Amino acid sequence: MSGKSPPLSEFRVVLLGCRYDGKSSSGNTILGREEFDTVGRTAQCVKRQGEVAGRQVTVVEAPGWWSNVNLKNTPELTKQEIVLSVSLCPPGPHAVLLVIRVVDAITEDKRGKLQEHLEFLSESVWSHTMVLFTCGDWLGDTTIEQHIESEGESLQWLVEKCGNRYHVLNNQKREDHMQVTQLMEKIEEMVAGNRGHHYEMER
Repeated sequence: MSGKSPPLSEFRVVLLGCRYDGKSSSGNTILGREEFDTVGRTAQCVKRQGEVAGRQVTVVEAPGWWSNVNLKNTPELTKQEIVLSVSLCPPGPHAVLLVIRVVDAITEDKRGKLQEHLEFLSESVWSHTMVLFTCGDWLGDTTIEQHIESEGESLQWLVEKCGNRYHVLNNQKREDHMQVTQLMEKIEEMVAGNRGHHYEMER
């Protein structure tokens, strides 16, 4: 046996984040077709499956929370759906993608709210989480690394908390399959780093 685990034949991914940050669009980009409604609000978890780059991929989108509302004031139903999202892809997701728009400034306050909502699942969720930046077209010639650097401590803290795992999607350029292939490779790397384990609820 070599130290390298065989590539995953299936991926289970959960999309979490604030409302209007592009979770539905990202789900569509990952699966390569319109599977998630990008017009109406996602009030309940939506689960879709498809084949991506030769792998069976399950994507679960959880309803978003308001970016300016702390966990305590987030509706009970939304919280239940956040918990439900990880159990909708049994035995658990390989990756939790924390969706953040590149255009949004991550203040200390917003970082705290993101942290609260994510840790509502459990503290251990971080080792299975990757920051997924949307609106990649907005970066122009700036690299995501330069952007993270310029954004200041809160965003850097968030990226570090996710083990420096991040990826950018330009949901306007869905025909660019390379961005999804690279995302899959990063998820694969993360799973290998977790010794092949997926995320499981502790509750």
